[in-house]
Amino acid sequence: MHLLVEHKVHCPYCGEPIEVLIDTTIEVQEYVEDCQVCCRPIVFVVTTSFDGEIDVAVRHENE
Repeated sequence: MHLLVEHKVHCPYCGEPIEVLIDTTIEVQEYVEDCQVCCRPIVFVVTTSFDGEIDVAVRHENE
């Protein structure tokens, strides 16, 4: 089982696609990471199911 997987999301500010690394050993996590294009803070909410399926939601920092 891979511990880190690449996942593509779109920045909620500039709309550009960015690649992020997701740690699949943590079931539920929320963290802030800056957009690689526009440098604005993106809130990531990540859930990993028991079968390894990953759900990534992104939003503005002030939502």
